Amino acid sequence: MIAPIADKAPAADGKPSIVYRHAGERAVLIEYGEMDLDLALNFFVLAVDKALRDRNLDGVLDVAPGFRSMLVRYVPDDLSADELLDVLRTLHEELPAEQDIQIPSRRVRLPVALDDSTTRRAVKRYIDGIRSDAPNCEGGNNIDYMVRYNGLSSRDELWASVIGTEQWNGFVGFFPGLPFMFPMDPRYIVSVPKYNPTRTWTAEGTLGLGGPCFAIYPVESPGGYQLLGRTLRIFDLERRNEGFGDSPFLLRPGDRVSFYQVEEDELLADWERIEAGEYTYEIEDSPFDVGAYLEWLPEVADEAAERRRKAEAAWASTPVP
Repeated sequence: MIAPIADKAPAADGKPSIVYRHAGERAVLIEYGEMDLDLALNFFVLAVDKALRDRNLDGVLDVAPGFRSMLVRYVPDDLSADELLDVLRTLHEELPAEQDIQIPSRRVRLPVALDDSTTRRAVKRYIDGIRSDAPNCEGGNNIDYMVRYNGLSSRDELWASVIGTEQWNGFVGFFPGLPFMFPMDPRYIVSVPKYNPTRTWTAEGTLGLGGPCFAIYPVESPGGYQLLGRTLRIFDLERRNEGFGDSPFLLRPGDRVSFYQVEEDELLADWERIEAGEYTYEIEDSPFDVGAYLEWLPEVADEAAERRRKAEAAWASTPVP
């Protein structure tokens, strides 16, 4: 019988602790650091992901990075588990410390119509058909609940949080093309519990928030994130827009996504331009300097802590769905 934990090592030399786990007979799951929401762990995951892909190792089927973990699937006939583990250990040793890492990244700007009619329709369908007494849906929207839950002064303060910082796309998964994005400026972190129970319908392109994580729904689907508004298409199997390149997914792990607010009619006009093949997504290659970011964080730590204190006080007095 194969032991579930194949190997482990403590944090050292500016690198996080690491655990290698056998995930069946054809995969290895790698976990970095403690189970905390720490973007630095995701930076390291993406650095390892790139290094392993660059190695182009025979026998590796695919690599699936998560937030602080990575699943590596392999073909045992071509590459044994021990051989794969040796390569993974070597990669870990060869990588620089977190503060010296540079990650291939892109800046992606997307318009968002906040509290638009489509998201309000999704909330109404939920109230009418699933749960009329949901505290997060009072007033026919999720916006006012998000303001209250985070101890914010107004909707405008919530909007400022959404558009005031780049969102780091930590990984893509759970549903094909679904990005999991986290605020890079901790002063603008907002957090909220999810629906209970979930919705049966969410429109394509909807921007939602669950915990501190932003997500864009790639297709029409059920969902549990609180709804902020709507942005553009991020999934297209036919790759009809050049912004998608050679992938049906617009967004990649390591992208920095920023939103700018538009009126709903302007957003709908952009959707029409996408359908007509006339829209150009704003995407710019921009490698990410992890060290510079980690050096900057202490400059805003006090403001971020104060924002956190206000939010925690609000959590205690706000009903959870």
